[in-house]
Parts: sequence; structure tokens; C-alpha cells
Amino acid sequence: MYPFIRIFWHLRRARSQPKTGLLDALVSHHYCMPWDLDLWRELNNGRTLTLYDLGRVPMLVTTGMADICRAKRWGMTVAGASVRYRKRITMFERLQMRSRAVGWDEKFIYVEQSMWTAQGECANHVLLRMALVSKAGIVPPVDMLNALGAAEVSPVLPDYVQNWIAADATRPWPPMQDQAVSPLP
Repeated sequence: MYPFIRIFWHLRRARSQPKTGLLDALVSHHYCMPWDLDLWRELNNGRTLTLYDLGRVPMLVTTGMADICRAKRWGMTVAGASVRYRKRITMFERLQMRSRAVGWDEKFIYVEQSMWTAQGECANHVLLRMALVSKAGIVPPVDMLNALGAAEVSPVLPDYVQNWIAADATRPWPPMQDQAVSPLP
């Protein structure tokens, strides 16, 4: 189940935090709870992405993007993700999460988030492609930047972000289907 109580708690806290710039990191703290675990008693890989919501959504509040989305009836959706897992996270372990936008292009805002242990080790890192959406489709990030009064020109995207964008562009869409498999009825 989605952690609604946790997300509302983090949203409430975000409203009282100082405003941050779009490219500034928002630091938040979280615990790995028993219901976040998998069969091996560690943070479930899918739940990791859900916990990243707990840092990313408050980031939208502190940057002012959440208010603009609400006023313009826009949504913000994840349009792609690449996750690197490096350290096991166990029950009741306290985590520090860092969330920030790294730049944008004509369609997407690129966000990176990381989870750090109490010992200062990076446990995992996610790179996200975020899309602003309306009933008419994808909203160009420049429209959000104008509403924020921010610079329209993105900082140069780091090489690993540019390489991910280029690699993802080579993936076939829709995925190839085996000709021997019959379609669903």
C-alpha cells in the first residue's frame, strides 16, 4: 500500500521549510519500516522508488513547483528511471535522502535522488526523467521555469545524464514482441 500517512507528514513539514531553488538539494530523513522490507529482510527494490516519492514530492513544495502545478492544473509524473543499488538497508535503519533537479531539456526535468546511511555511505541512487503534464499532454519545462521566475536555460547536464538520455533513445518503443506469442484476447 502507498504510504499516504508518511507522504502527508513530509508534505506538512515541507510547507514550513525554507524555499529552495530548483537546483538546490532538499535533505530529508526517513526510516526503513517493517512494511518496507522484502523476503530477505531488507528494503524492497520497488519500495525504494516509493520512498523516493517521500523526498521528491516535498522538493516540489519547497521549490514552489507544487503550487504552480495546483494553480495551472498540471501534474508531475515519472517518465523514466534508472536506479543503482549498492548497500543493503535493513529494518529501522535511518536514512538521509538528498533530492535535486540537475537540469532540463525541451520535454523533461531530470532529477537525482540518493539515500545515505547513518555511517555516511550511499546506499542507492536514482536518476529520474520527470514530465509536467496537463490534459493537453506534456507541458514544456520552460513553462514551469517562467512561472517560477527562474532561468530558462538549463545547466549543462552531467555526462551520465546525457549518456542515459542517448542510451534510452535507442530502446525500441513499443518493445519488440515475439511473433510466436499470440496477443491477449
